[in-house]
Amino acid sequence: MNGVSSISLISVFLFLLLTAFLVLHRSKNRVGNILFASFLLITSIDLSGQFLGDFYRNHLFFNQVRLALGLLQMPLFYFYVKKVCFSDYELDARIIWHSLPAIIFILLFSIFGVYQKLEIVYIIAVQLQYYVYIGVILLTLQKYKRIHLKYHSLQSETYKWLMTIAILFLIGNTIVLIRGVFEALNEFQRFPTLNLGIALFGLAAASWFVLNSMRNPELFTRVNENAADTKKNMIAEDAQLQEEVEQLYNYMNSHKPYLEEALTLQDLAAKTEIPAKRLSLLINQKIGKHFFDFINDYRIEESKKLLQESELTIQQIMYEVGFNSKSSFNTAFKKNTSLTPSIFRKQSV
Repeated sequence: MNGVSSISLISVFLFLLLTAFLVLHRSKNRVGNILFASFLLITSIDLSGQFLGDFYRNHLFFNQVRLALGLLQMPLFYFYVKKVCFSDYELDARIIWHSLPAIIFILLFSIFGVYQKLEIVYIIAVQLQYYVYIGVILLTLQKYKRIHLKYHSLQSETYKWLMTIAILFLIGNTIVLIRGVFEALNEFQRFPTLNLGIALFGLAAASWFVLNSMRNPELFTRVNENAADTKKNMIAEDAQLQEEVEQLYNYMNSHKPYLEEALTLQDLAAKTEIPAKRLSLLINQKIGKHFFDFINDYRIEESKKLLQESELTIQQIMYEVGFNSKSSFNTAFKKNTSLTPSIFRKQSV
């Protein structure tokens, strides 16, 4: 077994370990976990070709099944993204259509076998399918991010996790595609160093998946996919809206709810006694901000006072005003003041 085969075997072991964890772990989003576990299992079967080449050459049926299952990878990942992001997303019978390419190719392989021309058609189909699904997934994640910013005051760990996975997949597949074109232009000559680099990239990605999933299994905050459309149905008198805006400002200044780290739109609605949909309308249309930015502006103003008037460290101030990560605090502070917190403090002395 060469270096590439050994590394691929380790990657498959890690993927299967994470698959078992997702299946056995009790979670509110169990369907999402099963979808991701299925994706990882099929990915493992695909990678097994690196170290089970002789087996697949001697058992053509299993090789045909392995190749056809590869066309289920991206549909499963897409459904996983939808299920993780949107609490109101439900799987239905229409998902069967997404398995149609896999069904077509298992039939073609069964009838004609895996010969060169059909294999080229298969590779083209896999690549086209891959980039179409990646595009749709990235659009889905942007939609999730827009909705999340309207209802939550903290950055979404779900968005970071899924976007990182999507980018890793995009980079990995693009490298493999470039390698395939490069080999085709060189009479299908193998390049061991390039193959080893791709295998190491896959191992690094597998290790990252396992470490992040097992360290933080309750990673996800879902939103309602249709929530963004509800504001269109809310019509109110301008004077009444302005009165409620003043009510909101007064509450923010007197009670400082923004100091709560995990404050959500629903939390603030309960505190101000303004219905959540109405509050969303006020912040987005009358004030002209996302809920995320609205809360962070108050947090930054509070942090500026503390930087000027107290001897607390910057990290202490960060937690005091409701931030939970240094990078988020620095980004928000610089967006508001064009300065880092440390420079702002020095200039305020």
